[in-house]
Formats: sequence, structure tokens, C-alpha cells
Amino acid sequence: MALVKLNNNGVKNATAFGSITGLGDLTFISRSTASSSATVSITSGITSTYKEYIFVFNNIHPATNAAKFSLIGSTDGGSNYGVATTTSMIEALVDESGNSGEVRYEDGDDVAQSTSAFPISTGIGSDNDESLSGFLHLFEPSSTTFVKHFLSTIQSANGSGTPFCVSNRTSGYFNTTSAITAIQFSFNSGNIDSGTIDMYGVN
Repeated sequence: MALVKLNNNGVKNATAFGSITGLGDLTFISRSTASSSATVSITSGITSTYKEYIFVFNNIHPATNAAKFSLIGSTDGGSNYGVATTTSMIEALVDESGNSGEVRYEDGDDVAQSTSAFPISTGIGSDNDESLSGFLHLFEPSSTTFVKHFLSTIQSANGSGTPFCVSNRTSGYFNTTSAITAIQFSFNSGNIDSGTIDMYGVN
């Protein structure tokens, strides 16, 4: 296997790897901050400018124990929500004592053509030191030809009795050929007590 030669002195400044050029850019668009918020709605910035959008969740803390972090899409800039969505979720977990480790399909948390907010995590702990972090990739939301695929990864502390380290992976699609122009995040019970959601576009 041939070595890849960088066209300058550092990976962080590279614009080409060998014959591969156009590495793309990650562009910061907005930051939304929750403070005892029922929802966090991102109603601007999702346009045809980028083929992919990444939402980064930073220490999202629920007001209610065991609440599930959820989202829903809109095709009219957030005036109405309820795009039919189908998802699949898996979960890997282990408790703090190193017991009860397993990987499982969360069939109770997937949805089929749901027009309500749907979970991308299982229950999150609400103790002062518990939260979730992670990200959501939304692919070509402005397409008027294809459904809108997405992938999310959530890492959390689950505070049900003995705390668990939990990783949730959710994949799915908004089943519409209309452009997705807004996303709303919430917990299925109680407020988003604190945390930030950063949105980036990928060239």
C-alpha cells in the first residue's frame, strides 16, 4: 500500500491527500441554547447551500428523569411540524459497576410513518451531573426528488437506579420529497433544562 503524501506540513492545513483534492469544509451556522425550554426549534439556515447538515448536541440536560430526546421535521420553516418519519434504533450499554452490558435493538423506540416527535435516545438521567451529547447528520434536506435520510449518535448517562453508560444509534428518513426546512428538538417529558445545539453545513 502506497503512502499518502500531504501537500503541506500539517494534516490540519491539508488541502489535498495525494491525488484527492477538495476535502470540503465544515461551516458553523448557528448555536441554539436551551434554558428550561419546552423545545429548541431551528427554523433558519437549513437551505440548499449544503448537501449535509450536522447538529452537535452539547450536554443536553433533561428536567425530568428518564426522558427521551426527540425531534420532528417541518417542510414550511417551522410553521407546522409532522413530517412522516421511519426510524430504527440500537443501544449499547453497561452500568457503572461493569455489569449488565449488552447491545440490543430498541424496537419500542423506533417509529413507522410517525407524524409525531420521535426519540433518538432512550431515557436520560436528570441528576445534576447527567446529560447527553452527540450529533445528528441530515443529508440533502433540500432535495425535491428523494426522501431525507439522517443518522444520529447519542452518548448519555442513564440515571435509572445504578447509572448506565448508554450509546444510542438511530437511523431513518423523513418520508417526503419536499425540502426539510426546520427541525425541532424536545424531550418526550418535561423541558430541556440546559445545553446547546450547534448546526454546521458540510460543503
